[in-house]
Amino acid sequence: MPKPIVVLAGRQNVGKSTIFNRMTKSRTAIVKDEPGVTRDRIYGEAEWEGRKFAVIDTGGFITGDEDELLTMVREHALIGLEEADVIVQVLDGKDGLTPGDLELAAVIRKYNKEIIWVVNKIDSPKNAGRIPDFYPLGASVIPVSGEHAFNFDEYMDEVISRFKPESYYEEPPSDCPRVAIVGRPNVGKSTLVNALLGKDKMIVSAVSGTTRDSVDSLCTHYGRKFMLVDTAGLRKKNRITYDVERFSSIRAIRSIERADVVILILDATAGVVEQDKKIASLIDRAGKGMIILINKWDLLEEPEKAFLEFQELIERELNFAKYAPILTTSGISKQRITKVFPIIDEVMEQRTLRVTTGLLNNLSVMINRALPLHKGRQTRVFYMTQVDINPPQFTLFVNYKDAVRDHHIRYVEGMIRKEYPFKGTPIRIYVRSKTRRAFVT
Repeated sequence: MPKPIVVLAGRQNVGKSTIFNRMTKSRTAIVKDEPGVTRDRIYGEAEWEGRKFAVIDTGGFITGDEDELLTMVREHALIGLEEADVIVQVLDGKDGLTPGDLELAAVIRKYNKEIIWVVNKIDSPKNAGRIPDFYPLGASVIPVSGEHAFNFDEYMDEVISRFKPESYYEEPPSDCPRVAIVGRPNVGKSTLVNALLGKDKMIVSAVSGTTRDSVDSLCTHYGRKFMLVDTAGLRKKNRITYDVERFSSIRAIRSIERADVVILILDATAGVVEQDKKIASLIDRAGKGMIILINKWDLLEEPEKAFLEFQELIERELNFAKYAPILTTSGISKQRITKVFPIIDEVMEQRTLRVTTGLLNNLSVMINRALPLHKGRQTRVFYMTQVDINPPQFTLFVNYKDAVRDHHIRYVEGMIRKEYPFKGTPIRIYVRSKTRRAFVT
């Protein structure tokens, strides 16, 4: 189910990153290294009172003179603000209300979103005397300290109170896979969508999206239906001129959340760049199926040699997504374009597989041989069970949870994939503590 999105906006150095970190700290990272996202944290997941939501830090709206504010806001808002369910404008309690704050507030109001104004750097009630300085905003403000957590509970309560009911974010039941096509700017997403929708044997119709004003495209390939989500957004002319690489992933977040399978487009002429890693990591963290589609393949010489080199490059640069199948195509010449559909079906099937209890028991025995001592005692797996699908999820019950490290988790994943490759889908492995006494009847 897609999650509500909270966007943090504000001038530079008002403390957005501190608030971002405090909002998302309760969500532990998946147990594998994910390049890019941690280095440039613009996206995180949060949970409060049982409501899960995404948080986006838009960065600072001002890099130079405040005269640049409106231009930069217009450019950023095309991606960040219009994707938000709730916009939080962060203000600086030490600086007071600035003309830039007022200009930004005026722009934000035009989006007709739920808006919360937060005055940061209010470390205690005695500093709340600065709040009247912000009355010219014409709205209530919430004093907080992102650094010291003062009044943060009240702030988080206010955030989730602005969400629509959970049913609003639910996708209706569908008998066809939902497929998102994402990638950094200029890799050929629009061309590829048009190629997919323009095949002779495909029936195309516009379908209104269930959330927001997105438009999905329903197509049929040899009797099998596929829903391409948020295709209207892909077809919009890219008007972003400032910091395109940073904010292209924000637009991808909504599509990824809505999809079952995500097609990540790479540019054959550019290899794998940092932004590709970031978007791939978003897909992996969201637990979605992933297919890597290398576009502009017709521009390469010696394609067979190039494919082997690309496989090695992807395995090295996108090591955490080695499970993703790789296809090559050209959106313009439409080479091999329809081969993506049977692979989507295969990935969907892999995401619903269940591993037999017998195999999991055998794996538990083998895993025990690889686990270390913990304070002089042997770490043991009592048993392992599959707890969910979409994506496949497993829980290890062990006697010493703290002894199980990330590399042990990767080892377990590798052993599972030897028997069940789970092509195109991440798998999740959790560790829980149990005592031997719990198994005595």
